[in-house]
Amino acid sequence: MKSDILIIGGGAAGLMAAYGAVKALPEGSRARVTILEKMPRPGRKILFTGKGRCNFTNVKPWNEFSKHIRTNPNFVKPAFFNFTPENMIDFLETNGLETVVERGDRAFPYSHRASDVLDTIVETVMRQGVTLLPEREVRQIKPGFEVVCAGGETFEATKLIIATGGLSYPMTGSTGDGYRWAELFGHKIISCFPSLTALVPKGYKIPDGSEPELKGHISRETPMTGAGEALKGAKLKNISLTVTYDGSVKETEFGDIDFTDGGIEGPIGFQVSRKCVKTMLNGGRVAFSLDLKPGVPIEELTERVKTLWNEIKNDPRTRQAKDGRGINGKEMYRILLGKLMPWDLIPGFQTWNPDILKTTIKKFEYRSRRGGSPQHRSYDVNLDLLAKTLKDWKFDIAGFVGYERCVITAGGVSTDEVVAKTMESKFQEGLYLCGEILDMDCDTGGYNLQCAFSTGLLAGQSAAKSLN
Repeated sequence: MKSDILIIGGGAAGLMAAYGAVKALPEGSRARVTILEKMPRPGRKILFTGKGRCNFTNVKPWNEFSKHIRTNPNFVKPAFFNFTPENMIDFLETNGLETVVERGDRAFPYSHRASDVLDTIVETVMRQGVTLLPEREVRQIKPGFEVVCAGGETFEATKLIIATGGLSYPMTGSTGDGYRWAELFGHKIISCFPSLTALVPKGYKIPDGSEPELKGHISRETPMTGAGEALKGAKLKNISLTVTYDGSVKETEFGDIDFTDGGIEGPIGFQVSRKCVKTMLNGGRVAFSLDLKPGVPIEELTERVKTLWNEIKNDPRTRQAKDGRGINGKEMYRILLGKLMPWDLIPGFQTWNPDILKTTIKKFEYRSRRGGSPQHRSYDVNLDLLAKTLKDWKFDIAGFVGYERCVITAGGVSTDEVVAKTMESKFQEGLYLCGEILDMDCDTGGYNLQCAFSTGLLAGQSAAKSLN
């Protein structure tokens, strides 16, 4: 089968490349644009973005947007201005999908369903006359852009666009195939590693003793410890996270984190994960400190904790509870924590910080009629230590979740070898590369998808224009 423009990969970048190509063709052109997609359906990874709600772009202006690109922002700049976040919103709304911009300038479909974004893109591309061929796994690329699929089906192309994605979420078809094809044409692959991924505290998972594929990699499927289970599901908002690399270099972020079955995630957990993973891969150590009360100095917090404790002790309900026998120190401590943190965090906080509440067991000298010495339990709460821990809750990071559930792949085809204004290879005329296959990764918040859309559209446009 012959195609004027052949696109390998039907993800965000590949779909937008197809759209850009057909829209750039001159009116009346009979040029054929074809997408080869490995999976039964295109764009499956889009369904996982924004926790299924699809944060498809971020409407920050370039001078702010570019600060969230962790590689070379100058490479992305021409593609960004060629197809801006506002253009992406217009694309979806023009084609029938209402959108909304929320906190942090993040854009979502109004329905908050990622499937609506994917369906809108696919339907729009198909209406333009693009040929989308699912279940076409490319096995070989021969000189002259002759592409051979599993089963022997062969395609010939005038222009070839590689948009195969990276290594993250391999169940969606992203298994790094594109890196091999790029290397065939002489491209250098910058070492890849997981980014925007869960970071696993020491003691959170049960070590399985096996040698990981990547140094520090802990599979998300690894069973959790009881301490990990106690924290799972807790969400912390408006906290401060300080990361220490190799015991000295520090980085502080403010925002939200989530404790999940993978480890520490959420916006600022993901924000720091790139550097944390890279440090661990290089043999370095990573430690976290959570400040649950970043707006309150330690002295003020300590005084507040003691005041709350006295209020609980002197509350008539404390003395009258439990049929007049009163509430013991352990229960009072739990009430105190409920005034200082979300209730769903309390079990985990207590499990990870057992020294704050100390239990003393005293045996009376006389024996009861039933035999044995009666016991009395007393509980001593270290209020100073509690305040200190609220300001400096420490975790040593043991590892990270790998490609099986990371959001994005860091590394990839060196952008020094791709023309930023066209996405064309500097080594092979007629070859274009776009999206996650490139060494181009960003923070969480819609930035990565926008870069995929922008570079994909530019690659498609450039390929179509070069046909003329």
